[in-house]
Formats: sequence, structure tokens, C-alpha cells
Amino acid sequence: MTDASPPPAAAAWRVGASRKALAAALLAALIAGAVALALALRAGPHHPLAAARRAASQTASKRAGGEPASRHVPTHTASVAPASGPAVAAGRAKVPEVRDPEESSSYPAPASVHHAAAAAPSKAGEAIVAAGAPSDAEVRAELQQMQAAERSARQLQRQRLAAVPGGRSIGGGGTIPIPPNVPEVVQRVIAGANAIADFPYVFGGGHASFVDNAYDCSGSVSYALAAGGLLNAPETSGELESWGASGPGRYITVLANAGHTYMYVDGIMYNTAGRSGVYASRWQVSAADSAGFVVRHWPGL
Repeated sequence: MTDASPPPAAAAWRVGASRKALAAALLAALIAGAVALALALRAGPHHPLAAARRAASQTASKRAGGEPASRHVPTHTASVAPASGPAVAAGRAKVPEVRDPEESSSYPAPASVHHAAAAAPSKAGEAIVAAGAPSDAEVRAELQQMQAAERSARQLQRQRLAAVPGGRSIGGGGTIPIPPNVPEVVQRVIAGANAIADFPYVFGGGHASFVDNAYDCSGSVSYALAAGGLLNAPETSGELESWGASGPGRYITVLANAGHTYMYVDGIMYNTAGRSGVYASRWQVSAADSAGFVVRHWPGL
């Protein structure tokens, strides 16, 4: 019978070798861990290891009945909707409409005046039509037409931006041309404002619904902004004091206080106060005194 067991010297060598290999593996793991920790410290709080340590620390703190050591505390509660979507009034306190101090200069319509109802603001905003994908020849032809149209529009603008007797309202049909070189949102706001430019003024008009046959100051501004997707419900003058963001805009600037509001769109004033008659345009030449008004704009506009 043959003894297959290794000699004592060979067994001792294998045990020593396995211990050396284990020690080397442990040393390599410790070095790798030290390197990873150094990289995490260098990367700062955004490294996954740092985030994991924070999460573990916060979990332990919560289990102990405490709060995480670091928590973001909002500095304000005002909510502003993103520029790409409609303004949402939810979360803001409702501000009741007060009597417009400039109502007498807005030619309030008598009870005998009956005007047809407006279309929905979104429908009015469809007055602009997006172009398709024309061929090169069509592009050249359209470019020539556009240049001619721009020249005609500038000439017409100069004619229309002259006040008619009795106030600051522009003449012509009471509307302004929609400029092709402004953002589509602004074009839609102008289209909406044009749609009700010559509607009568009635206090409270346009607040029960966007679709009405007369509009007061805030009803007028709300309708135009809604045509551009910047409002989803009519707002009072006081509510428009917190619309959008603070300060003037590049294309749209809304001015509001508790009793009155108006706006400038692409540099032209849209205001019920100072019109030339019951059916005169809300688009007006010159400017109004902005003292006592909060100035707002839509982010990016």
C-alpha cells in the first residue's frame, strides 16, 4: 500500500504559500480602498461614495428620531411656471378685482352696447400659421415676398401708429401687424390682443370666462397672454402683480397694481385707459405713467 500524502516539508511550503497569497490579496484590497477614498474626498460631495455616506448618515439620524444634518430650506414660496409651459395660478393667493381707477378714461360701454363674443384665446392665437418645408426656389420666392411684406408692414405701421382724435388709440383697423422676427409666443400674444383690440370696456369683462363680448383692463391683458399660452385662467390686476418674473421683458412687459393693468408688446402699449372711444383700439401710441405699478415679464421674453 502506497502512502499518497505529501511529505511534511511540502505541506509546510503549501501552507506558507497560501498565507502569503492571502496577505498579498488583503494588502491589495486595502490599497484599493485607500485610493477610492482619496478619490471620493477629492471629487467632493457629488461623488457616489460621498452621496452614499450622506444617505447612510441621514438614515441613521432619522432612525434615532432626529433630522438630517443638511437640508435645503426654500427662501421663498412664490411659484413661477417654466417659460415653455402655461402659467399656473395654483399655489398663489387669489386677489379680488377692485374698481379700476382709470375706468372713466377707458370708455366704459353703456348697457345698450351689445358686442359679439370673442373666440377662445387659443383660437385667436392661431392667426399665425407655421410654415412648412418649401423647396429652395420656394424659399427664394417666399423671401422676396416676405421682404416686400415687411416693407409694406413698416409703412402701414407708421400710418397706424398715429393717434386718432380723442385719445391715444392707433388708427386704421385697430390692430397691429404681427412681426415675423419675434418668438412665436409673442406673435400669438399679439394675435390675441388684436382679436379683442376694439371690444368695449366693461368692468369685470373677461373674468367669468375668456370668451366674452367686453373686457376690462385685466381681462384684456389676460386674454392676450392666454393666446400665447402664458395664462390658463383670467387674472385680476392684483394677481398679475405676481405673474411671471420681476422686471421688464425684451418683448412683453406687464405693469399692474391693485386696480389697473396694461402691457407693452414688442414696444407698443396695450391699454384700456386712454382709448379714443367705445370701440377704439387698445393698442396706443406713446406711453403711460408707470408710477405705482409693479413691472413683470415672462422669463425669456
